[in-house]
Parts: sequence; structure tokens; C-alpha cells
Amino acid sequence: MAQTSVNIRMDTATKKSAEELFAQLGMNMTTAFNIFVRQSLRVGGIPFNITTKTGEGFYNPYNQRLLREAKERMDKGFGKVHEIIEDD
Repeated sequence: MAQTSVNIRMDTATKKSAEELFAQLGMNMTTAFNIFVRQSLRVGGIPFNITTKTGEGFYNPYNQRLLREAKERMDKGFGKVHEIIEDD
């Protein structure tokens, strides 16, 4: 199958964080974006919820689920505790 290049723009910090995450998952940015696009094609849309419900803020059900799952992983000894960095 023929291939083509796609160029995207994002801020440097986001790119660096994404590259680090994808490296931990054993892939590079190209592979991650290909997964995203292929999953989008499979589901016929963005493969995760996009919402404008700002009233729920940080404490929405989705974030609460992610926090509970993260806490469970930490309680089982997986993960790394980081100190809080406060903005001055």
C-alpha cells in the first residue's frame, strides 16, 4: 500500500510528553497516530468522548473513574509517586 506524509503542529511540551508516553507503550508517534486514525475509521468517529460539559469540571464521572483506577494501581505497588509542584 502506498504511503503519504502528514504534518501536524502541536506545542513542544505536548509533543515531548506524547513521545515519552508512546515510548513506554513500545511505539513511536507515527504508530500512535496510525492507531488513532484506524480506530477512528473503525468506529466512524473520534474513538473517545469529546464533550463541552464544563459544569462537571474535573470531578466528572470519566475523571473520577480514571482517578480510582490510578489509585488502585498505586495501592498495588504499580506507578511512581511524584511530589506536587506548585506554580509561583
